[in-house]
Amino acid sequence: MEFKYWVLLIFLGALWGSAFMFIKVATPEYGPVALVNARLIIASLIFLPILLRKKYLPLLAPIWKHVLILSVINNMIPFTLFSYASLGSSSNILAILNATTAFNTMVIAYFWINESVTLKQIIGLILGFIGVIILVNPQNSEATLISSISCLVAAAFYSLSTVFIQKNSAKTNKLVLIGWSIVFSAVLMMPISYIYLPESIPSFEANISAVWLGAVSTGLGFLGYVRLIDKIGAVKTSIVAYFLPVFGILWGYIFLDEKISISVVIGCLVVLMGIFLATSNNNKLPKRILR
Repeated sequence: MEFKYWVLLIFLGALWGSAFMFIKVATPEYGPVALVNARLIIASLIFLPILLRKKYLPLLAPIWKHVLILSVINNMIPFTLFSYASLGSSSNILAILNATTAFNTMVIAYFWINESVTLKQIIGLILGFIGVIILVNPQNSEATLISSISCLVAAAFYSLSTVFIQKNSAKTNKLVLIGWSIVFSAVLMMPISYIYLPESIPSFEANISAVWLGAVSTGLGFLGYVRLIDKIGAVKTSIVAYFLPVFGILWGYIFLDEKISISVVIGCLVVLMGIFLATSNNNKLPKRILR
C-alpha cells in the first residue's frame, strides 16, 4: 500500500477518534437526540452539493429503500446510543468499545451471509470478549454498565450495517449510498429532536463540538472513507479500526484530562489483539466448525 494511503488512514483514524471527545463535550448541553440531529444536518450540507450533481442524482432512485434502512441502522440508532453513553462514560471507553464492530461483523456475516471463519478469527473473538469484560467492569474504568452496553449495542448496529451493505449493496456507489443515508437520517430525526431541544442555548464549546462532529468527523470523514475504499479496497480500509481506540484515548487524555488506568490500557490492548486476529482471513475453515 502506498505511503499516501497510510497517511490518509491514520488521518481518518485521528478524525474519527476525536469524535468521541466532542460527543463527550457537546451531549450534556445539547442532549443525545438534538446533538445527533445537528451532527447529521451539518454533515448533510457537506454531502448535498455532491449528491445533487447530475451524475449522482439518478443513482438514488434504485437504492432508496437501502438508503432508508441504513439511515436508521448506521446513523440514527448508533449515533444516538453513543451520545447517550457519553453521559456515563469517558470518551476513551467509547472509542475502545466502538472497536468491537470488527468482532460483531464477523459473527453477523457468518450467520447472515454464510461467510466462513478461521480458528484464528475465533480466538480473536474470544480475546475481544475478554477485553470487553475488562473494560465494561465499572471498577476498571470510568463507565457505567448501561453506558458500556449502549456502546456495545451501537457497535453491533454498525456491524449490521456493514454486512447489510455487503449483502445488498456491494455494487452500489458508496458515496451515493452513505451520503443519502446521512441526509435521510437528518430529515427523519427532525420531528424527534424537536421534542428534545435543549432548554438553553449551548455554549460556544458545545457548538464548536457539534460543528466538528458534523462537518469533520461525519462529513469529511465519510468522504475520506469512501475514497479509501475506492483506492485500496474495503479490507485494507478496515485497518482504520486499529487507530480509533489509540486516538480516542490520546485525545481524551490531552484535551479532557481523562485518566488512563492500567485496566483501560490492558483492555484496549486485548481488544486490539482480538481485532487483529478476528480480521484475519487466511486459511478459512468450513462453516461447521462453530456448530
